[in-house]
Amino acid sequence: MKLLIINGPNLNLLGKREKSIYGESTFEDYFKTLQSEFPKIEFEYYQSNVEGELINKLHEVGFNYNAIVMNAGAYTHTSIGIGDAIAGIETPVIEVHISNVYAREEYRHQSLMAKNCVGIIAGMGLNSYKLAILQFLSLSK
Repeated sequence: MKLLIINGPNLNLLGKREKSIYGESTFEDYFKTLQSEFPKIEFEYYQSNVEGELINKLHEVGFNYNAIVMNAGAYTHTSIGIGDAIAGIETPVIEVHISNVYAREEYRHQSLMAKNCVGIIAGMGLNSYKLAILQFLSLSK
């Protein structure tokens, strides 16, 4: 299985920013944990703070990967373009969030991506990514 994890804006600051919400770990450290827990998955990780770069990455891999786990960060609530890019590709996407977006500001309660995703996992910390991976593995059986 070829699986891409895409992180959007400010997620490059995990382990440094708002630790009470996002925790102490960097994503790079967590990514190594995922790679060791799931050795049969061919992982790729991509992070960008730029909306167009996230769309370009979806276009690049969206026809030849088996799964995409995407945390678009704040773009989840503002980007029609990312939602359209997900609708336009064949690779299934699961939307993830580290925090419980529904327990936060009201503007975070709407996802412009959700209707084009297989599902959404939110509020489980970094384990949101692992839960998405486990779901993809269960779908591939």
